Amino acid sequence: MSRSGRSGPPGRPDTADREHAQHPRSIAVWRLRSRGCWDDAAGLLAPHAAHDPAVALQRAALLGERCLFTAAGWSDAEDALRAAEALATSDDERGAAACERGHLAYAATVLGVRDRADEARAALGRAAALLAPAAQGRPMLDFRRGLIAEHLADSPQAAEAAYRRAHAGATAQGDRLLCSFTYRHLAGLALRDGELAEARHGFAESLRIREELGYLVGTAPALVALAGAEPEPEASRLREEAARLFRLLGGVPTWLADQLAPEAAA
Repeated sequence: MSRSGRSGPPGRPDTADREHAQHPRSIAVWRLRSRGCWDDAAGLLAPHAAHDPAVALQRAALLGERCLFTAAGWSDAEDALRAAEALATSDDERGAAACERGHLAYAATVLGVRDRADEARAALGRAAALLAPAAQGRPMLDFRRGLIAEHLADSPQAAEAAYRRAHAGATAQGDRLLCSFTYRHLAGLALRDGELAEARHGFAESLRIREELGYLVGTAPALVALAGAEPEPEASRLREEAARLFRLLGGVPTWLADQLAPEAAA
């Protein structure tokens, strides 16, 4: 496994497979989230988010993911994030909230909504200062610092190092969804460097994990990414399957549309 890139703005991983195995509410939230029903999932969390810092942060993360996949809902995500920041009391909670702040600012920047690159860097720097090296949120922070390095700073070497740290941490924590994202981004860097076999392996692993977890909303991007490393006719087959899922989910993620035309219009 090595390096990374993208088939569009990266989705946002979370500790979904670990969380949804622990609580009936989390199972329901995961099922909604995995199908792109972020508003419904956030609604399930709302009563508890008013007083529980962890739930408030989870709700903010869901609404932030909706922004990244749909380029909409920014004010709701900002409100949820401010509420989570207000409830945070420990360094871990403040650090996790800062990590979400950085990712939301990154999403706005990479999607061309507004240039918030400086805010993204500052927030992730604050998260790094608050989160201990062994903190649960550290692999996610490393992944997001990799995104900044790759897509805002154009520093693939720094991005690769951050993605590798994130992958090792996610593996140690059993966070399979985050592993899916690190596999994909490392594979994209490998593809950019002409390491085709390595790229195929990483993209295939990313897709496999998403299919096993039932992360439907993230499956079409994974199919498109793998298609970019495969020869014909396999590449066309993968894109057609991605287009079918894209239509099934009502055109989400929105940034995938251009890459799927004319398949998405078929």
